[in-house]
Amino acid sequence: MKKFLLKISAIIGGILLVLVVSCFFVYKLLTGSVSKDQTLKEIIIDNGDNYYSIVELLKENNLIKSELFYKIYIKIHKPNSLQAGKYYLSESMDVEKLVSELSKVNTYNPDAIRITFKEGINMRKIARLISDNTNNSESDVYNLLKDTNYLDSMIEKYWFLTDEIKNNKIYYSLEGYLFPDTYEFKNKDVTVQEIFGVMLSEMGRKLEPYRNNLENSKYSIHELLTLASIVELESASKDDRAKVAGVFYNRLRSNWSLGSDVTTYYAVKVDMSERDLYQYELDDYNAYNTRNANMAGKLPVSPICSPSLSSVGAAINPEETEYYYFVADKYKKTYFSKTYSEHAEIIAKLKAEGLWYTY
Repeated sequence: MKKFLLKISAIIGGILLVLVVSCFFVYKLLTGSVSKDQTLKEIIIDNGDNYYSIVELLKENNLIKSELFYKIYIKIHKPNSLQAGKYYLSESMDVEKLVSELSKVNTYNPDAIRITFKEGINMRKIARLISDNTNNSESDVYNLLKDTNYLDSMIEKYWFLTDEIKNNKIYYSLEGYLFPDTYEFKNKDVTVQEIFGVMLSEMGRKLEPYRNNLENSKYSIHELLTLASIVELESASKDDRAKVAGVFYNRLRSNWSLGSDVTTYYAVKVDMSERDLYQYELDDYNAYNTRNANMAGKLPVSPICSPSLSSVGAAINPEETEYYYFVADKYKKTYFSKTYSEHAEIIAKLKAEGLWYTY
């Protein structure tokens, strides 16, 4: 009888052990990460929320495998109180890591604003974005850009700014120097000076790896950013930028005018999508219009937009070619040519085949 009871006990013990091990395995599995995707998702926790009330939110965002086992984890570990705020979580986080992030002190500011300054936009659009998203006007932006005391203080503060930005022929003194990105500010009362300060500081960080190349080039930093801004708007795709930059360098070395339409549009303060230019605008001689013969071998007096880092890189390290012309079709494929006759043939062919780009 004793042997029988011992045998039964051993069997029960074995079953219990299997159950415990199985439960532990299931627990670890269902509190593990949903996937290996490390993309951060923005999760907003409102006042009054707790770890249990947000379970559906976490499940909807595919951040937990099991609502039940998430709740079991919370019950067992009793994490610090959940605070209202903005959190960034990913599917690669297991429940332990996820709860750890949620239990941290949060500095979420409900009044914060985010403004996206896209690559390739000019100062007129920057001023409009600031006016639309803050308590500043477009005039506040333009007035600051004309403030010589402010400009002097920025030149003293940032290594990449020089007196070249004070040329009286320049439309907007800091054009091309405000790095395009998405920025968050404390609230709508943020000043234009604060916005510019953040953008200039970011430009400094982005340019730092190129500093040696910039400072040792035969072109000034101002000139390289000017060329980068033209490359930004003239290139149909990122892959073409170094080759497009090479075309412009060939023209400069041969004392040709750059012949860039984007500079002509900038010169008359008209967006390319707005309308066609009149002949007198195309022929006008000024410090920006590189279609004019008097601009032979010259760059515009300043950048014409906020260039991306890849365009800056292209201006610093252009692709060496024998091309002097380029044109893109409506599908953004770029065609390069050495002579005007080749260039004209390509344009005629694109028009005949319905590939010519029209605004």
